[in-house]
Amino acid sequence: MTTTILDGKKIAAEICEEVRREVEELKSHDQRAPHLAIVVVGRDTAQHTNVANKIDACDKVGIEAECITYNGFITEQTLLTEIQRLNSDETVNGIIVQLPLPNHMCEQNILAAIDPRKDVDGLTPTNMWRTMQGLPAIVGATPRGIRELLARYRISTEGKHVVVIGRSNLVGKPIAMMLMQRPYQSLPGMHTPAMGNATVTVCNSKTENLATICKSADIIVAAAGCPNTLTASMVKNGAIVIDVGINRIEDASAPEGFRIVGDVDYDCVALKAAYITPVPGGVEPMTIASLLQNTMQAYKYGV
Repeated sequence: MTTTILDGKKIAAEICEEVRREVEELKSHDQRAPHLAIVVVGRDTAQHTNVANKIDACDKVGIEAECITYNGFITEQTLLTEIQRLNSDETVNGIIVQLPLPNHMCEQNILAAIDPRKDVDGLTPTNMWRTMQGLPAIVGATPRGIRELLARYRISTEGKHVVVIGRSNLVGKPIAMMLMQRPYQSLPGMHTPAMGNATVTVCNSKTENLATICKSADIIVAAAGCPNTLTASMVKNGAIVIDVGINRIEDASAPEGFRIVGDVDYDCVALKAAYITPVPGGVEPMTIASLLQNTMQAYKYGV
């Protein structure tokens, strides 16, 4: 079977160029560029690397980005006060609070405090509710990236059985809600076409007969956060496999001492799949590109 690699780097580059042209058009009419504020609490190295990648992507397309950093010992009220300041700042169009937060903070309280019109992570109750209702919303960057990747490769979800492995608020729940909905008309300026009408099964670590369920799927979204969750014996010939996992595996032969793998046994599954995303280079670059799209959407429309 001929397998098509879903090239997230290529599609993300196309999206970034589209956003760059939008920003240039704004500036040519003497309008300011969109402004993204990223709030980081603590000194987690992976978090700061992630943020640096987001800021670099913003710089390349002309979006203004700032990182507001606090130590891990600030109070929840201090963070809520900062969010309120950003909500009130008319020059700030998008707000991200980098997750995870320190244990002494209530993540739900913090996310709920963000103005939904500036919630470019799509995690406020308002945006999650609108996503669930099938209404136009600012949806999470990773789910949007997955939908965009499928759309640009002209892969229809209509009538397909989609199995989502993972039930996180970041990926599993929103992508399931998006793909099961009746399609709606996208907002003007949004590049993602309407998609949906899928039959969606959401699985988790306690799901019994996971292999049997996956074997029946036309499309599998693996977002469990565990290497080799999806093996070749769990995939039917011709399935479409989207690997969201980013896992660091020790590898003495690698220059860094580790390598990055997904949740899918890629080499074996690729022999059976019609389409598959690589790791890295599949969903990850689409997430950052979709964040830029979300920032533009917040700048122009909000929710």
